[in-house]
Amino acid sequence: MKKFMRRFATHRGALAGLVILGLVVLMALFCSVWYGESPWAMVAEPLLAPLTDRAYPLGTDMLGRDLGAGLAHGARVSLLVGGASTLAAVVFGVLVGALAGFYGGRIDDLLMRCTEFFQSIPQLAMAVVLVAIFTPSLYSIVGAIASVSWPPVARLVRSEFLSLRQREFVQAARVIGQAPARIICTQILPNAMPPIIVTASLMIASAILTESSLSFLGLGDRNLMSWGFMIGAARTMLREAPLMSLLPGMAILLTVLAINLIGEGLNDALNPQLRKPGE
Repeated sequence: MKKFMRRFATHRGALAGLVILGLVVLMALFCSVWYGESPWAMVAEPLLAPLTDRAYPLGTDMLGRDLGAGLAHGARVSLLVGGASTLAAVVFGVLVGALAGFYGGRIDDLLMRCTEFFQSIPQLAMAVVLVAIFTPSLYSIVGAIASVSWPPVARLVRSEFLSLRQREFVQAARVIGQAPARIICTQILPNAMPPIIVTASLMIASAILTESSLSFLGLGDRNLMSWGFMIGAARTMLREAPLMSLLPGMAILLTVLAINLIGEGLNDALNPQLRKPGE
């Protein structure tokens, strides 16, 4: 663990991403403390310019809603959707990939054909259809994003299992009579975790972008303020108040960039081929 932390700390981009993401997480955690009123509340005059009122340093939108409150509450929604949908997709993808890679044969063929079917459908289009069918809500958005995100994880885990199941330690576990479930969970899966962790970190960024796209298209949860909704609501005011779109857009950009930088740092720290001799 200490060697991993030392290798991760040498990646300056990853450390910068960690700082940025930490700030976003703090904003999401304490948004209700910093902004006591609802982000939907009309608290001041419309189109208040930034830095003209101490109470609303980022200004207000065309309905007089505080842009700072919207950004803070939007951070909570984006991180929640990104984390929850990625967790669900990784769990399901690992299950499918592990079964396909460990057993092979007809089970592998069946599961991979199913995986290829989902991969052949454009992710955003499928997410839009699923959210529209089940009505826009936090749960339907998380489920839709998870439904379109698991195939790459399944294929990655399958390839790792196909490589690891022939190793000596797995064969030894078979000889001493360990059950397949125990071999999968205690022998193969721990050795396949590094690429899964890196992939999951990048999937969070993709999930945040997908959620923002859905909200921009009007398929977000109407009870929750999100960055995508803020951009979509401000698209008619680009000339009069460009900051209404620029601020949430920059929030999405910085968050996604930070997560990608962390993912690169994790890849460098966990990839044995990039380790220096003696580490």
